[in-house]
Amino acid sequence: MRIRFVMQEIGIGLRRNLTMTVAVIVSVAVSLTLFGLALLIRAQVNQMKDYWFDKIEVSIFLCNDNSAQSLSCDGAVTPDQRAAIRDDLNKLKPDWVKEWYFENQQQAYENAVVYFKDSSIADFLVPEQLQESYRVKLTDPRRYLEVAGQFDGRPGVAAVEDQRKILKPFFTVLGTLRNGALGMAVVMLFVAVLLIGNTMRVAAFSRRRETGIMRLVGASNFYIQLPFLLEGAVAGLIGAGLASFMVVLAKTVGIDQHLARNFTLTPFIGWDAVISTMWTLLIFGTTMSVVASFVTLRKYLRV
Repeated sequence: MRIRFVMQEIGIGLRRNLTMTVAVIVSVAVSLTLFGLALLIRAQVNQMKDYWFDKIEVSIFLCNDNSAQSLSCDGAVTPDQRAAIRDDLNKLKPDWVKEWYFENQQQAYENAVVYFKDSSIADFLVPEQLQESYRVKLTDPRRYLEVAGQFDGRPGVAAVEDQRKILKPFFTVLGTLRNGALGMAVVMLFVAVLLIGNTMRVAAFSRRRETGIMRLVGASNFYIQLPFLLEGAVAGLIGAGLASFMVVLAKTVGIDQHLARNFTLTPFIGWDAVISTMWTLLIFGTTMSVVASFVTLRKYLRV
């Protein structure tokens, strides 16, 4: 009987405040959709960083005859200088350096011809213009400065470059997009909390006679609050469900059907990240609605 009564009260409350309930559901759905998209962007950025940082290299360019007049080169690299760099790289394995390989001028020329195949630059290149280099993969790409410091400026080394700087602007854009989505989500969540509180106030006011009678017959505060809390939970759960649907849609349409087909050079997040995000949205949306309802009703029950 008590369960039936509580369920009846939930249905009555949702029908009486249908417009406010719909507004709560929509605001919760919009805010959680933005929050969910921000979580997906964060997961995508982390996956891309792990993927690309594992592939990028630190390039140690050696002096040649064309760079002999630069500030960092006193002349072309000597065999002894080249061998010393190779020995130092081997000493850094496997703690700092995962692996390395040497690229001579002919190999650098062949790679440059492939890279500039659609440009007239390839027609003017000759192997002697290009620099020899050691291409180094680090165990931890974040330790670039420590490794670079051991080779930058030493005899025979023209420059030490980290390929991460090529990807940095891209990750900056993704980070800005993620932060923007999170900021908008926070604003919309605040609006949703206010709407939930107002809905609970209206619901409590419209049923003040019933709750007064329940208080007179000795019903506990929790028993009086329970229908209202469940109303908020239902509204939050529906909103979170809609947000979860939008996250699935973003994965299916936005990622699988468009991004993954057009950008094949990088991996995209899988369904494990989507499912984790959906659970986060469902738990967070329901909890937020219940807590907002509880805080509002505590003030009402003290009257």
